Amino acid sequence: MKRRKFIYQSSLIAVSAISGLSMRSGPQIMTVNGPVDSEKIGVTLSHEHILVDFIGAAQYNPVRWDRKDVVEAILPYLIEIKQLGCKSLFEFTPEFLGRDPLLLKDLSRLSGLNIITNTGYYGAVDNKYLPQSAFSASAQELSEVWVHEFKQGIKGTGIRPGFIKISVNPESLSDLHRKLVEAAAITHLHTGLTITSHTGPSRPAFEQLDMLQKLGVHGSAFVWVHAQNEKDKTAYFNAIQRGAWISLDGVEESNLDEYIEILQLMKERGFLDQILISQDAGWYEPGKPWNGPVRDYTVIFKQLIPKLKVSGFNQQDIKQLFENNPQKAFSIKVRNL
Repeated sequence: MKRRKFIYQSSLIAVSAISGLSMRSGPQIMTVNGPVDSEKIGVTLSHEHILVDFIGAAQYNPVRWDRKDVVEAILPYLIEIKQLGCKSLFEFTPEFLGRDPLLLKDLSRLSGLNIITNTGYYGAVDNKYLPQSAFSASAQELSEVWVHEFKQGIKGTGIRPGFIKISVNPESLSDLHRKLVEAAAITHLHTGLTITSHTGPSRPAFEQLDMLQKLGVHGSAFVWVHAQNEKDKTAYFNAIQRGAWISLDGVEESNLDEYIEILQLMKERGFLDQILISQDAGWYEPGKPWNGPVRDYTVIFKQLIPKLKVSGFNQQDIKQLFENNPQKAFSIKVRNL
């Protein structure tokens, strides 16, 4: 057996042993309620938020919110998208910014949606949301924390993450952010979880792809989050050719034409099958008056999809964007070189 194939199969065996996933089953995604066959997650919002607390890691404390209050505020919005045909929602709030797996499990049960949470640390905004331990820990030590969450569940809840969420500043990677990327790579190779990185411009995106390649991780394990912030859209083509997923995460009523233009370009180039699109909506904010104005999750369903249909996108294109692509991007699978 060739060495690369042996390593790949050994990785699959290791991931299967860690996660409890069956190697005989098809691709799976880890929800807050456990693994689900990827093909069953249906119409998916690939980047949204339930609760975000921007107070910073130094003052962070989950007692700042009451789960019952959050459920009361957010549940109607989740029920609304469920009625519009949504089946799954990837919740992108990381640790020390308001990640609350028990809250997500409650909302999943009450709404009927598959909800997927994450592991990892958020380095953007000049490290405001990093715990003190992240500054001195090695990449290996950070990865051990994240792998432990995948093996044993988050903080004793038994709820396991379905992807890795990191973030970097929108310029050349600092040594600290390089460490976060390395830790994410190690975690991916031990768990098969997809790496999503809040990135924005192309420079740090390609620096991350270069790092991942050197660490033995294929570009298809990487999601370039907030890629819509890169002004030169042709940069997407290079990233896609390296396997990366392009995530366009800021759909709002005010920018629909801009997103349709980008999607038309991707369709013309034959790259629609490596695009993720979502709204980055929600955001119950503890400490804000009325806990902040929650932005609903319906713009994609009520406005973007109808506009796509009159702009030349057929039903298969819609399914590609909101079903096939999330299934493939987030399936648990070691993607090595």
